Amino acid sequence: MALTDTQLRNAKPQDKDYSVTDGLGLSILITSSGGKWWRFRYRHLGKPKLMSMGTYPEVSLQQARAKRDEARALVAKNIDPGRDRKEQKQKAILDATNTFEAVANEWHALHNKNKSERHQQRVKRWLEFYLYPTLGKRVISSITAPLVLETTNILQKQGKLETAHRIIQTAGQVFRYAIQKGFATNNPAPDLKGALPPPVVKNMAAILEPKDFAGLLRSIDGYQGTLTVRCALKLAPLLFQRIGELRRMKWEDLDFERNEWRYTVTKTKTEHIVPLSTQAVDIINQMQSFSGHGLFVFPGGRTHERPMSENAINGALRNLGYDTQNDITGHGFRAVAQTLGEQELGFDPKHIERQLAHSVVNPLGTAYERAQFLQARKSMMQKWADYLDEIKAGGKVLPFKHA
Repeated sequence: MALTDTQLRNAKPQDKDYSVTDGLGLSILITSSGGKWWRFRYRHLGKPKLMSMGTYPEVSLQQARAKRDEARALVAKNIDPGRDRKEQKQKAILDATNTFEAVANEWHALHNKNKSERHQQRVKRWLEFYLYPTLGKRVISSITAPLVLETTNILQKQGKLETAHRIIQTAGQVFRYAIQKGFATNNPAPDLKGALPPPVVKNMAAILEPKDFAGLLRSIDGYQGTLTVRCALKLAPLLFQRIGELRRMKWEDLDFERNEWRYTVTKTKTEHIVPLSTQAVDIINQMQSFSGHGLFVFPGGRTHERPMSENAINGALRNLGYDTQNDITGHGFRAVAQTLGEQELGFDPKHIERQLAHSVVNPLGTAYERAQFLQARKSMMQKWADYLDEIKAGGKVLPFKHA
C-alpha cells in the first residue's frame, strides 16, 4: 500500500529499525534513533542492490518517488543507478577543478614562470579581464568556439583587434595544456581562424631621417639623469639589440678581450654574440666602478640584484622631449639601425638580420650558429658607431634615400 505524508509524519521509532514500503522498490527506513531514510531496492545483472535516496522530510515523498522513477529508468537500460550516481558525483568533483579558470591558472603558473614579470602580468590581466568573465567557471571540456569568440566582443567594439587576436591565442594555449593534461579533448581556438579582422600593424616609433636622428643623439649626450640610465641610453643606439636584453646585460656575459657580449636571446632561446665597438666598450666601462661588483651592468635604482626598469629608457626619451608613441621609442633604435645601416651605409641585409638576432634558419632548416658573419658584423658595428659619431658632430650627414 502506498505511503502518505500523514503516515510518514506519524511514523514513530521503535526498539529496532524497521521499514515501511511505498511500492516499486521504494521504502523508508525508520531507525531506532528517529531517523527516516529513503531506500530503493532493485536488481542489476541478477544481483540485489540497495540505494539510499536521502532523508525525510528533507526529501519529500513526491521527490523520493521521482528519484525512484529515474533510477528505475536506468535499470531498464541495464545501468546500475547506484554506480551511475557515484560516477556523476566524481564527475562533478572533477568538473569543479577542471574549469577554464582552474586550468588556466595552472597553465600560467607553469608556462610563464620563466618569462619576464611584465609578460606574466600582461597574460594574467588578459585572463582576468577578458577570458574569465565568460569562460572562467565553465568546465573546460564543454567550451565551444563561439564562446571563445564572445570573449573578444568588447575589444572588437573598441577596435583593439591586436589584443583580441592575442586573447584567442592565449585561450588556445590554455586548451592545448588542458588536452595534454587530459582535461579536454578539443581546442576550439583554431576554429576561429578568420573570425576576426586582421589587426592593423603599427611599427615601433623611430626617427629615420639622419639629420633628425643626429639631433636625438646630441640630446642623449646632454641627458642629466642617473649614471645607469645615462649610459644605457647612450649605448642603446650603438647596439642592434632589444631594450629588454640591454637592460639585463650581465658582467659575466662580457668578454673585453674580444670586445663581445654573449647572451641567450629571450625571445628565441638562441645564443647570440654582439660585437662591441670601441665606443660601446667605453660606455660600458663607465659603469665598472658603479656596478662592476654586481650581476647586472645596468642595475635597478633600489637594488643591484635586479636590472634597471623596463620603462627607464622610454622615460628618459620623454624627459628629453620626445614622444615615445610617435617620435622614437627604445625599441625603435633597432629600426633606425636596420634602415640607416642598409640604405645609408650599404650594410649587407643578412648581416643586419643576424645582428638583430632575428629568428632565422639556413636552407637546411637548422638555426644559424651564433658566430655566423661574426667578422663582418664586427666591422659593421664599428662602422655604425663611427657613423653615429660623425652625424652627431654635424659631418657626413647624407641625404635620406627614400624608397
